[in-house]
Amino acid sequence: ALPVPVPDAAAGRALQSLARFLGRALPLCRAHTVEFFTRGLWERLVAPSPATVMQALRADAPDGAAAPCALFPFLLCADDDMLSSVFCENSEKLIDIHLFALAAKYYSLSNLGVSTPLEDVLEALKGNNQEATGIKPDEFMNSKKSHEVQVMSELVDTIANYCGIKQVIDIGSGKGYLSSFLSMQYHLKVYGIDSSNSNTSGAHERNRKLKKHWRAYQSRGRANLKSQSSEKANDRPVESEIKCKTINEECLNNTNSIQRSQDQVIMQDLVPSCEFTEMATSETRTEAEADLVAQTQSHVSKLSEEVLAMLNVLPADAVEVFSSSHCNLGELCEEEKVKRKMTSLKTKTRKSSESNLYIPLTSCITAETELSDIITDLEDCMIVGLHTCGDLAANTLRIFTAKPEIKAVCSVGCCYHLLSEEFENQEECCNKVWGFPMCQYLKDKGWCCGRNARMSACLALERVAVGQMLPTESLFYRAVLQVIIEEIYGVTKSDRHVGKTFSKSSSFIDYVRRSLKKLELNDSKLPDSCIMDYYEKYKHRMNEIEAFNMLKVVLAPCIEVLILLDRLCYLKEQENIAWSGLVKLFDPVKSPRCYAVIALKKQSC
Repeated sequence: ALPVPVPDAAAGRALQSLARFLGRALPLCRAHTVEFFTRGLWERLVAPSPATVMQALRADAPDGAAAPCALFPFLLCADDDMLSSVFCENSEKLIDIHLFALAAKYYSLSNLGVSTPLEDVLEALKGNNQEATGIKPDEFMNSKKSHEVQVMSELVDTIANYCGIKQVIDIGSGKGYLSSFLSMQYHLKVYGIDSSNSNTSGAHERNRKLKKHWRAYQSRGRANLKSQSSEKANDRPVESEIKCKTINEECLNNTNSIQRSQDQVIMQDLVPSCEFTEMATSETRTEAEADLVAQTQSHVSKLSEEVLAMLNVLPADAVEVFSSSHCNLGELCEEEKVKRKMTSLKTKTRKSSESNLYIPLTSCITAETELSDIITDLEDCMIVGLHTCGDLAANTLRIFTAKPEIKAVCSVGCCYHLLSEEFENQEECCNKVWGFPMCQYLKDKGWCCGRNARMSACLALERVAVGQMLPTESLFYRAVLQVIIEEIYGVTKSDRHVGKTFSKSSSFIDYVRRSLKKLELNDSKLPDSCIMDYYEKYKHRMNEIEAFNMLKVVLAPCIEVLILLDRLCYLKEQENIAWSGLVKLFDPVKSPRCYAVIALKKQSC
C-alpha cells in the first residue's frame, strides 16, 4: 500500500499561510550583511535592542521547551492582526521577537503537519517483505556522506521494488557515491548523469581501484570456500536465503553479503557489496563429506563466472568524455555538435555489458532533456537526486512528470541560492523554464524570494542550536570594509569578490589591504591609522551583526519550507501522480538539507 498522503488542500493551506508570513518577514533576509552599516539595516528593520533580540531567541531556541501549541491555529491563520503584532504597520520593523520566533518555529515542516515520516513510507511500501541487509559505507566515505547514502539507498530500493523496476537514473550524480552503492548493494542498474567531466574521471579512477580490490577479495573468498569445504558435516548450519534485490536472477539469485565480519575491505572510496559468495551462505546439511566437496566445487566454478562478470562494473569505456556544461543551460548547442555527442554516447552505452550495473555518463540536464537520447536502453525506471543543485532539483521533478517511463522520483535539493526565479528579474527572457516558483498559486501571486533570501535558506538552524557558531567576526570585517570602499573609493557596486580573505588575514588591517588588492583598489594612500579608525568606530556594534544574523538563521527554515512546499504542490497539481510527499531522510545536524521530495505515478501511467 501507499503511505497515507497529505491532503492537497492541507498542503495548499500551509503554503498560503507561510507565504503571507514570509511576505512580511522576508525583508530581514533580503538584506545583505555586507551592507549592514552602509544601509543602516538594524535601524531600518529591527526595533528592539540586540541584547533583547538575543535573549528572546535563546528563550525560544529549537532545543528548548515546546512552543505553546494553543497559539498554532492562530499562527496558521496568519491574518493581518497577528502579523501586525510581529511587524509594525507603519515602519515595517520587527517589533515582537518572541512571537516572531514562535511563528518561525511553527512554520517548520514537522509542526505544519505536511511531511510524512520516513518510517511510515518504508513500512507502507515494504509490506511484509524482509529488509535487505548488507555492508555499511562507514569505512569508505566521510560520516556525512555515509549517513546520506545509507538512508537514501534503502528508500530508493524500497520504492524500486514497490514499482517493480530495476533501472535508476541518478541526476547530478557527482562522484557516484549513491549510484555505486545502489548498484552493488541492491543490484539496481544505475545510470549516473553529471555535467562535470572531472566527476566522471573520478568515477573511472574509483573503478580502477574497485576492480583491484575485488580481485583481492575474490582470492580471499576462494580461500574461505576451500576452508569451509573441509569442515565437518555436523557444523552449526549457517542461515541462508537473505533476500537481495537481483539484477539478473540466473547470475545473482539468492546472494548475500561477503562475510562482513571477517573481510571488511577498507579503501579510499566506496567499496560496494558484490554479495557473490553463494557457498558461504548455503545451508550446511548433514551430508557425506564427499557430497559436500563436490557441491563446493560446483559453486566455486559458478562463483568464478559471477565474480568475473562483476569485475566489469564501472567500465572504462562507458563514458564519452565530453561535457554539455560548456553550453549554457538556456541555449541550444549547434545541431551538428549535438548529433556527434549523441551518436558517440549511444555507441559507448550500447557497448556496455549487461553486467555493468553502474554506468556514469556526462551530460548537462535541463527540463527539456530527452533521457532516451542519453540512455539507449531506457526502460521503466525511477529518477533520483542526492543534493541536486539549484534548478536541477526542479528540472528533475519536471522530467519525472513529463516522461511516462519514469515511475517514481526521490529528490533532495540544495544550493537554493542557485535557483532561477521567474519574478526576480523581469527583463530576462519570459520563455525560460524557471526553478522557482513551480506551483500555480505562487505563480499567480508573482512570488519572489530574492537571491539573498535564498542564500539565507541554506543556513543551518539545527547546527547553530547545538553550538556551531556563526562567523560574526568575518561578517563584521566585511561590513566595515564596505564602509571604507564606499566612503574612501566611492565604489558601491563591483563585479569582484573578496572571497575567503578573512581566514588568511592576521588582523583587520591585513584583511582590508588584502581585500582592496582583490578588488583592484589602490591602498597605498590609505594609512593604517585610517583603517583602525573605521574599526574603532564600529566595533561596539558587532553585537548588532550577531543578533541580525541570528534572526536570519531563525527564519531560514521557513524559506526552505516555502521552496519545498512549492515543489510538493506542483506535484499535487499533476493528474498522473498516485502519491507525493515531503520526507525527512537525514539528521539535520549531519546533513542540513535533509528533506526529500518523493512521488509515485499511477499504475495506469
